[in-house]
Amino acid sequence: MATPPISNEQEHAAVLARIELLLEATPGTPEGDEFDDLVQLIEEYEDIHYPMP
Repeated sequence: MATPPISNEQEHAAVLARIELLLEATPGTPEGDEFDDLVQLIEEYEDIHYPMP
């Protein structure tokens, strides 16, 4: 099941907090996969809302 995109600052902060908990997750585990998915969501959100010049 796909994770829905981040739609606001509150969700952004919650996803960042969750990523912090998963920083040492082992790749290929459910936690590692969740980490990868959440990083992708953060990148997509920040590309839109905080574009780099």
